[in-house]
Amino acid sequence: MLQRPALVYDLSPETADDYWEVEALYDLCFAPGRTALSSYRLREDVPPVAGLSLVARDASGVLGGAIRYWPVQIGPVQALLLGPVAVHPTRQGEGLGRQLVEGSLHRAGPLGWDRVMLVGDAPYYGKFGFERLEGVTMPPPTNPDRVLGRAITAGAWDGVTGDVTRVAR
Repeated sequence: MLQRPALVYDLSPETADDYWEVEALYDLCFAPGRTALSSYRLREDVPPVAGLSLVARDASGVLGGAIRYWPVQIGPVQALLLGPVAVHPTRQGEGLGRQLVEGSLHRAGPLGWDRVMLVGDAPYYGKFGFERLEGVTMPPPTNPDRVLGRAITAGAWDGVTGDVTRVAR
């Protein structure tokens, strides 16, 4: 079996010029009803977090993947909401998803963020230090077992409970 050589990707902040290409990637990778999910209600009319929403392009400039982050509120504290993250189907299995998640999380602390959460699969995101968040409630109909978090600053999730809401613009 021939093994495809690993490509090197440049991670850079998403710009307005990337928007429609990234949206097309998300449409390709996710179900048609993706924007009906409760997490999208938290994102409506709120810009993604600058510097953390990244695109991954190969040496030819071809988009291989993208990740976005959004600010959310949980009681008196803010958190990052990770997602969506997508890797083009022809680029899956090359470690690009890991590069996007780890590369973006590495940038979050220096930008002043203490905690990040997402709605996703614990077996996959557990590899990046995400654990189930007890007492943090996403809008319905989100499965509570899929509400995961990771502290960027040690102890950042300690005592944080409540409903996840939109950040006021």
